[in-house]
Amino acid sequence: MRNNNHKACRRYGVKLCQSEKCPVFTRKYPPGIHGPKGMGRLTEYGTQLAEKQKAKVLYHINERQFRRYYEDAIRKTGDTGEFLIQALEARLDNAVYRSGLAKTRAQARQMVSHGFFLVNGKSVDVPSYQLKIKDTISIKPNKAAAKIFENLEKRLEKVNVVGWLHLDPKEKTIKVLSMPKPEEAEQAFNPRLVVELYSK
Repeated sequence: MRNNNHKACRRYGVKLCQSEKCPVFTRKYPPGIHGPKGMGRLTEYGTQLAEKQKAKVLYHINERQFRRYYEDAIRKTGDTGEFLIQALEARLDNAVYRSGLAKTRAQARQMVSHGFFLVNGKSVDVPSYQLKIKDTISIKPNKAAAKIFENLEKRLEKVNVVGWLHLDPKEKTIKVLSMPKPEEAEQAFNPRLVVELYSK
């Protein structure tokens, strides 16, 4: 995990990485020389901006991608915040991570980009690929023996998979059972504040 990601965890006071040794648990103050004094009181805008930054760090996406997710969500009828979370969670790289096929989202993103996975039998190398109900993710046969998958079956037996995904540890496949629900996402940021920020 890169140090700047750990800095983000400390800056926002919440675990945004997938490391079990995240420094936010031991150094509960922002990085830098003035860190121990803690963060000053944020304005309404500052609070909303911080929530957006948390989401971007958590899912490893840039501003352009994030804004596109918001614009897609705002066009739908219903809770924009829920649609935003749904789009973030339904990314292929996130599903690979949430199912245990990768140890971190960063690793999942890299594996997808390098063509390690098939979706419904077809090669997909786009981390942001949006999954749909009944989609099946599998490891590409010529990648199955890669060192990164060493002891994978035993590791998968210990994974607590989110409810919208079904994992077959023996076949090493993932099936999308439903669209992600907000309560199934990591509660690291407030989508309502993100929506308020963009709607100004």
